[in-house]
Amino acid sequence: MINRLLNFLNASPVNFLAVRNLVEELEKAGYRRVDPCEPLGKVAAGDKFFVTKNDSSVYAFEIGSKPLADAGFHMICAHCDSPTFRVKPNAEMPCEGGIVKLNTEVYGGPIMSTWFDRPLTLAGRVIVRGKDEYTPQTLLMHVKRPLLQISNLAIHFNRQVNDGVKLSKQKDVLPLLGIVSDELEKGNMLMNVILEELNRQQPVKREDILDFDLYLADATPACTFGVHNEFISSGRLDDLSMCFAGLEALLGSGKSAVTKVLAIFDNEETGSQTKQGAGSPFLASIINRIALAQGGSPEAFSQAVERAFMVSADNAHALHPNYTEKFDPTNHPVLGGGPVIKFNAAQKYASDAVSAAIFAEICRKAGVPCQRFVNHSDVAGGSTLGNILASSIPLRGVDMGNGILAMHSCRETGSTADHLYCVKAFTQFFS
Repeated sequence: MINRLLNFLNASPVNFLAVRNLVEELEKAGYRRVDPCEPLGKVAAGDKFFVTKNDSSVYAFEIGSKPLADAGFHMICAHCDSPTFRVKPNAEMPCEGGIVKLNTEVYGGPIMSTWFDRPLTLAGRVIVRGKDEYTPQTLLMHVKRPLLQISNLAIHFNRQVNDGVKLSKQKDVLPLLGIVSDELEKGNMLMNVILEELNRQQPVKREDILDFDLYLADATPACTFGVHNEFISSGRLDDLSMCFAGLEALLGSGKSAVTKVLAIFDNEETGSQTKQGAGSPFLASIINRIALAQGGSPEAFSQAVERAFMVSADNAHALHPNYTEKFDPTNHPVLGGGPVIKFNAAQKYASDAVSAAIFAEICRKAGVPCQRFVNHSDVAGGSTLGNILASSIPLRGVDMGNGILAMHSCRETGSTADHLYCVKAFTQFFS
């Protein structure tokens, strides 16, 4: 199961590819794609289908034997985006010696220094001209080799580098792409890379490329480490590890009276307020359509929501052995200690005593240890999907995740045991 996770992480350098890979697994398991533009039609017990939004979010449903209005639904939600750097339009910046660097902007809140001096690559989507001029085609792109690098300034020119340096997002973190080798490459280096990659899929002409959403990604594969291979090292553990655990549980759980939902949102790292984010009404609209398609009354959706339960799965902070003073003295989860329930008095998490008790009982029935996380009172914490989603759909729910180290680093550290624990707990929840 750990190798499956590592393979998924390696194949999912950005949100678009993560969703494509999740969709492929769903289709292999018999889930059918539904076009939200079309009528949903009749929905029967046992139906399995999914919808996508913007190629970067996916919502999968397995309809239970009881209607939504009578039994509600059980939902696991996570997000597929991670902090990184987005390539700007007109990105090539020629420098002395023929060197070309790329103009980028920060996406989310990365630990920028961790992106320096490591092999990086490009991934995302490219929009090309389609048969209909108003319906362009989307092609996904992943350069599967080291292509770029953000290089540090030598310590000889910055003697204070080990004392802490403020980094400029516009100056210090621009990656090197290459050295121009002939006149035809000037101003065309990035486009040449894009064309080369797209032509591996289908013939594409330069004039057919209309736009792109491309991002930097770590080119080093995910791996395990430690004396017993007990740790996971990878970019994007936050939150792709939760996406994949949810998928494993959805596909590994049996038939249920209650409808099962796996919702993978985008743009959590930038606030979720997009058409494919947790702040969007899109998911609520689909669930409402399902309730009506089951023959429910106009009140069926509201009844379903009142009977539903949400697990907002977003990774938590494990105790860092070098910085124990940053953590709450009595609520600091550890790597390998099991799923973490997250609490916050300012309501940045959806957990309360009732929902936490329910999830803890799910863990107990699954034979899985469970931990709790609360921020040190002098250290501000972040928010996640649960409270944002619950502000638009008044769901009971819990915010939880596996503990990791170095959250938002280019490479984060997790626990192999925790991933196995989480899949077991999620499978119990769906069962």
